[in-house]
Formats: sequence, structure tokens, C-alpha cells
Amino acid sequence: MITGKTKVLAVIGNPVDHSMSPVFQNAGIGAAGVDYVYTAFPVLEESLGDAVAGMKAMGICGMNVTIPHKEAVMKYLDYIDKDAEILGAVNTIVNNNGVLTGYNTDVKGFIGGMKQIGFSPRNKQAVLLGAGGAARAVIWGLIQEKVASLTIGVRNVSKARPLVEYFSKYIKIVLLDWSTPEFDEALVKAQLLVNATPLGMYPHVAAMPPVNWDKVSRGILAYDIIYTPAETLFLKTAREHGCQILNGEAMLVGQGAESFRLWTGIELDTGLMAKALRQALADKVS
Repeated sequence: MITGKTKVLAVIGNPVDHSMSPVFQNAGIGAAGVDYVYTAFPVLEESLGDAVAGMKAMGICGMNVTIPHKEAVMKYLDYIDKDAEILGAVNTIVNNNGVLTGYNTDVKGFIGGMKQIGFSPRNKQAVLLGAGGAARAVIWGLIQEKVASLTIGVRNVSKARPLVEYFSKYIKIVLLDWSTPEFDEALVKAQLLVNATPLGMYPHVAAMPPVNWDKVSRGILAYDIIYTPAETLFLKTAREHGCQILNGEAMLVGQGAESFRLWTGIELDTGLMAKALRQALADKVS
């Protein structure tokens, strides 16, 4: 029951009505038996400063931040965590008695998904498809987990070069056109293959990055950070090729659970949260 003592958490964005965060966060909150409620607030770009001030004024304990506010919100905060600073984006705000700190939990969500299935990227040869916004957390996560090597395959090398140069101070990154023989050679050595492109995301489910599967070793982990559909064409092809597969569901739920831990110190049941997410997604497409 929601009362005057119930503490409020939220996600802000524009649009935000499609967000699955209230579904799995409230499922986890209910199972934990704590007096919180999680909701969504649509916030226009020109109202972002007012929304952050309102967070303080109304005593909202924490907020998630989604598109298009992840970068712009940083100037309204008192402190920025290292991950968020390096990624240049905040997806979580903690309100500690009016002092606002920005975090980015996408890295922990990405790495946590692999750890849940017992896979460690440490000392592995990693290949990443795509160098857009979603790739930043993937790259930083792989760097922190100390991968042996990182190759990034893209459609447009010149467009991706600034991102690669930014992270090259932490690890040597090989940037290749994914249609070249050199990229095929990288696939041969890959032990982890990650899709960070939107290719294959609903409703464009017939698309996927151009991977030469004849060059991919069977048994490696193919990880698609897309979570709808649950099995993209990329993952379906990888599974049929004999790869272990993982979708973005664990990353989404994991970043949310890490946000809740930052807000409250409480560890939520990610298995139950993932189940609630799967059911909500199934209901949307049925």
C-alpha cells in the first residue's frame, strides 16, 4: 500500500511511456517488501533543470535518466561518479539529503549479465560490433574486466574513430570495417562477440550485423545487448552455429538493480525482475 511514508523513485525521459523500468523495479520492490514505489515522469528538454530541482524539493530519493537527458542532466548535479564521467552520461541520480550524485550503472549491468551465466571476459579476445552510444558502456566494461584484446567492427570507420581514440588510452583497440578480410581474421580469434548496434531490434527483426559465421568459433559467447525480441536474428544465428548466447535482458535488469542498490543499499532479486520484464514484453506483442 502506498502511504505518505512511501518513498518515491522514478525514471525521467522524453518519451518515457515505453520504459520497462517501472515494471521490473516494482516487481523487485514488492518481493523485497520495502516501502518504495517506482514511477515514470515525462520531462521535456527545456524542463530538465526544473525536474532536477523538483527532485530535491519533493524529496524523491532517486531517479533513472534515459534518452535524451543522460548527458544534459550532468550540469545540474553536485557530483559525478567516475564511470559516468568517463562515459559522459548519467543514468542514475542519488539524492542524499539534497546533494545529488550522478552514476552510470550500464557497465555493471553489461558485465553482470555475463557473470550470471558464469562467463568472465578477463583475458579473452573480444570483438564488438558497433561504436554508437550503447558501445561506450560495453567498451569501458571490457576494459575494466581486463580483456586481452578488443577489436571493433563498424560500417563507417571514420565516424567511429573519435570514440576509439577516446578509449585507446586505456587499452589498444583495433578499429576495422566489418566487411573486410581483416575483420574476418579478428572473428577467427574471438572468444566473445558483442552486438552493440540496433540491428535486429523490434520491429526490424530481420536485420543483423554482417558477421561471417564461417569464421566464428563454436562455443564462444555471442552477446546481444538488445532485449526485444528476446532472440534477435544475430542470437538465433549464433545459437544455430553452436555459440552460447545472451541477450540484453540481464543488462537492463542488472543496471536497474544496481541503481536501486545505490539508492537504498538493498539488493533486489534480479531473477524475479527479469521474469516480470519478460512477461511485460510478451504482453506488449501479444
